[in-house]
Amino acid sequence: MQPYRSFMLLSCWLVALATAPAFALDLRRVTVGPTTFQVEIAQTPQERERGLMYRRELPRDQGMLFLQSPGPAVFWMKNTYIPLDLLYFDINGWLSQIEAGVPPCATPTCPLYPSDTSEVRYILEINAGEAARRGIRVGDRLRLE
Repeated sequence: MQPYRSFMLLSCWLVALATAPAFALDLRRVTVGPTTFQVEIAQTPQERERGLMYRRELPRDQGMLFLQSPGPAVFWMKNTYIPLDLLYFDINGWLSQIEAGVPPCATPTCPLYPSDTSEVRYILEINAGEAARRGIRVGDRLRLE
């Protein structure tokens, strides 16, 4: 009877694993000024290209952190259904620019949101209004934990 029970437990575990959401997120904790977010990291070109496209919701304490080689950054909201705040950080992690309340875009041509500086290393996308609500300001520091 013991081998049967072990087999059944293993079978149930495999079924649960196979039917679990395929989009389980690997979240990292980041702090910006006075507040903390759980973020997905977009590091590869494919992850950065997809970003938060096609997402219908984003918890208020979560976001997406884009890592890029230092340089200018340009974002758009193509197929992004959530209004966002875009926070641009320099190579040392200092917040240099906030694009607040960037609206979704479902049209073929969407506006671009370029960085004001040419030395951007990190871009944090969070729900629209969260930067103001949480007291995030230009000059705050980004810390990855």
